[in-house]
Amino acid sequence: MAIIEASGLTRIFRTRRKQPGLRGAIAGLFRQEYEAVTAVGDVSFQIEAGELVGFVGPNGAGKTTTLKMLSGLLHPSRGAARVLGFVPWERADGYRRQFALLLGQKNQLWWDLPARESLELNARLYGIPQADYLRTVDELVTLLAVRDKLDVMVRELSLGERMKMELIAALLHRPKVLFLDEPTIGLDVVSQRIVRDFLREYNATRGTTILLTSHYMADIQELCRRVLIIDRGQLFFDGPLNDILERFVDFKVVTIRFGAIDPAALERVRARAEVVETAPGLVRLRVKRDQVVATCKRVLDELPVRDLDIEEVPVEDVIHELFTRRNATRGQAGAAATASPPVDNR
Repeated sequence: MAIIEASGLTRIFRTRRKQPGLRGAIAGLFRQEYEAVTAVGDVSFQIEAGELVGFVGPNGAGKTTTLKMLSGLLHPSRGAARVLGFVPWERADGYRRQFALLLGQKNQLWWDLPARESLELNARLYGIPQADYLRTVDELVTLLAVRDKLDVMVRELSLGERMKMELIAALLHRPKVLFLDEPTIGLDVVSQRIVRDFLREYNATRGTTILLTSHYMADIQELCRRVLIIDRGQLFFDGPLNDILERFVDFKVVTIRFGAIDPAALERVRARAEVVETAPGLVRLRVKRDQVVATCKRVLDELPVRDLDIEEVPVEDVIHELFTRRNATRGQAGAAATASPPVDNR
């Protein structure tokens, strides 16, 4: 059953266009020009109950705008969406009690209050019984290892501690749907690991449906089997994370470490695969997927191999390459097209 459904979801912002300098400022007093900017364009997808889906894209791709529409903070310019059977921007009370939105760069906790008091305030707003509130907080502070920080002023918490408290505040009412926008941004490696482990455990035990955006590909790789990739407001991939490698990367990286070597044998290896790096006692090859087994067998036969490692290309490199290719294609198409005139709104 689809818990989140988006169909042709589009959001267009109208921005004022000002000419530079004093002359432009004066002209703007009498004649204002606007241009339409499509932040999200015709995005459609469905997410089933209990899925943990990664939402990936560069800055300005439309990820946060999409999450804001799905959470009801923004109305779409056109298109439709339903979450838990509700239209988000109608802001029905029944919907608001069943989802949570956590923006990594926004605070929901009161800055000058201890975290505990902010949590108690949220519990009152949601009408959570005291026994349920205490039980939930006890469970979450244990999982996130922040029990000793409950009575510390929020402004005095470290970034990692504050983000964990933000997660607790978002989950107090046990939402069925959780929208996470960069929950690990700026966190140190240890805090990132704790948050990732917590989200994995929470999703597995509670069955909460989670849509996660992150610029840290480690978050996506470790948590999400499925990814949505968006660029310039357009969704251009929806599927298993592993399919990205199979569809867009047709090679693996083979690293060979060896002892004393016959230069002629090394040259034979070079002739059969693309060498991407060499160092004393080490060669790194780029090998077609369907040739990995045969190439490794020849290497083992011809070189005094001490160690051999076969690796997938890092996913962040693949995503970067995808965006680079896509933007290059769009740039070529844009250069051939006639630019649309700005909207004149006198």
